[in-house]
Amino acid sequence: MSTETSPRPRSATPSAVPQKRPMNLDDEQHIPAISSPLNPDAPTSRTRKAPAREQREKKESLKKREAKGVDTTRSSTPDTQTHTKKSKKVEKPPDVVRPVRYYTKPPSQSDFDAPRQPIFNPILTKANREFSECFEHISNKKSFRYTNCIADPGFPSSRWFRQTDAEPFQPRFSFQEASSHILFDSTGRSITTEKGFRMARANVCAREGRWYYECKILSGVKPPPQGISPVPNDSTFTEGGHVRLGWSRREANLDTPVGFDAYSYGLRDVSGQKIHLSRPKDFAPANESLCEGDVIGLELTLPSLALHRKVVEGSYNKAVDVSDDLDPHPAAEAPDCVRDRVPIRYKGVVYFEQFEYSSSKDLEDHMNPAPSLSNAAVAAKDAAATAPPNPNHPSVALRTLPFSSIKIYKNGKLLGTPYTDLFAFLPPASKAPAQQGARDGLDDGMLGYFPAVSVFRGGAAEINFGPDFWCPPSDLSTAKGDDGQDADSNDMGGGASNLVPRDPKTQRQHAHGKNSRLRGMGERYIEQIAEDIVYDLIDEVDFWMLDLIENPDAAEIDGASTQKAQSASTATDMETVEGITQLGGGGGEIKEIVQEEE
Repeated sequence: MSTETSPRPRSATPSAVPQKRPMNLDDEQHIPAISSPLNPDAPTSRTRKAPAREQREKKESLKKREAKGVDTTRSSTPDTQTHTKKSKKVEKPPDVVRPVRYYTKPPSQSDFDAPRQPIFNPILTKANREFSECFEHISNKKSFRYTNCIADPGFPSSRWFRQTDAEPFQPRFSFQEASSHILFDSTGRSITTEKGFRMARANVCAREGRWYYECKILSGVKPPPQGISPVPNDSTFTEGGHVRLGWSRREANLDTPVGFDAYSYGLRDVSGQKIHLSRPKDFAPANESLCEGDVIGLELTLPSLALHRKVVEGSYNKAVDVSDDLDPHPAAEAPDCVRDRVPIRYKGVVYFEQFEYSSSKDLEDHMNPAPSLSNAAVAAKDAAATAPPNPNHPSVALRTLPFSSIKIYKNGKLLGTPYTDLFAFLPPASKAPAQQGARDGLDDGMLGYFPAVSVFRGGAAEINFGPDFWCPPSDLSTAKGDDGQDADSNDMGGGASNLVPRDPKTQRQHAHGKNSRLRGMGERYIEQIAEDIVYDLIDEVDFWMLDLIENPDAAEIDGASTQKAQSASTATDMETVEGITQLGGGGGEIKEIVQEEE
């Protein structure tokens, strides 16, 4: 009897196929872990390196924390926010660039009087004029600039002092912006010297627009007789001394002639040569010197300050900036002018003392270039730096102003244009001296080109800033219309009808307006006075608001101090030592300045 056996139950099918064990590179190559005689080349570096241990943060011990005065009490709950998120630093708003305010002694009663006229000592008489030496010429070895100031009760926040001028109140040569060997006449418009070449600058400067002044040679190269050609450097014709004239910046040395360096553009009386960087070049027609009695007119053209700032900031584009933009539409905000100056007393007269702009090494190297480099690689690298001056030069000091020029007239006749593309003068093209307290990159409102004349051993000259010129050019005589009004009085729209056709040679285009027409430097003198008044008022309001924020009772304190200053005794001794503290922008380092008489 057969018995049926039940089939064996099948095991359950595995849910997943077992995976192969991962093998590393050594297992795949079947390299033994230990070298043997059969495998002597087994690597000895097969031993696995232990994973790098995590670096723990090193904490200071309890004793160190107690020594530092840190709270050692353990908080119940750790502050996770300080460990997970870094605290953001709150950036302070940038400080407003304002003048440095100097706190001085209260002014004496005499400081509220207008500055007296400088004392002159007669020295010689030339060309029927008496020339005198100015005894109140203030200067020192640190190259400061000095201007007259006066105490005013309306300026308590500015420590009572504001800018002014001394007699005679007119455009003339500056008694401070002149060499100590320069002799002046009573009007301040004529100069001479018994020394070598010495320079004097005017008390007014040009910053933008078209400006004109005249210079008459009182004593200099003698005019040759009829039919005789003058010989250069012949004592027969040069016994009256020499005169050079032109335009100068503030950095130019006053004990040198005009055209000595890169900061002035001059014209020689001998042969009528132009001179710049001490390199005379022919300009006037052959044998046409500037002799006694000749009236030389000098016209200066400068682009607008807006275009000027594009040049010094490096944003000038020749393809885009095709206009001098002398008469742009009025801007809502004008660039600021900052004047860091301190009142000091010298021989009973109060002056503002401020740092003078210093010469640039790049311009000195341009005047005296180094020998050519032999290394071609170094020469190619410095090719951009040694490029001729242009508006986009890598060095700001060597950038030039497009649409700028100087024209020369002789007895009303145009001789030509000896100079174009003058050097820029706005900061950073003009640099502050490397002295403690001097701040770079600031414009004090008096940067520009000044009328300048230099005389040599008996040479004498007289300047005329208008409005009654001796030999005015035709452009200057037609500056006003037939009705006596300005030519730009009806051109307020600034539309296309006001534009002059573009000159195909210079690609220049500008509008009819106040700055586009030729004007005498006498008009610029009036504008400069108005600018000084505005700058003084702005500084006073700025300091007043600063005091009001820090001390709400500042107005009452300043009012009481003003009355006290007006009634102060004149016995205050400030002749030998001035105790002055400086506090810039409502805070900062306080320092003491001592001013001694020389």
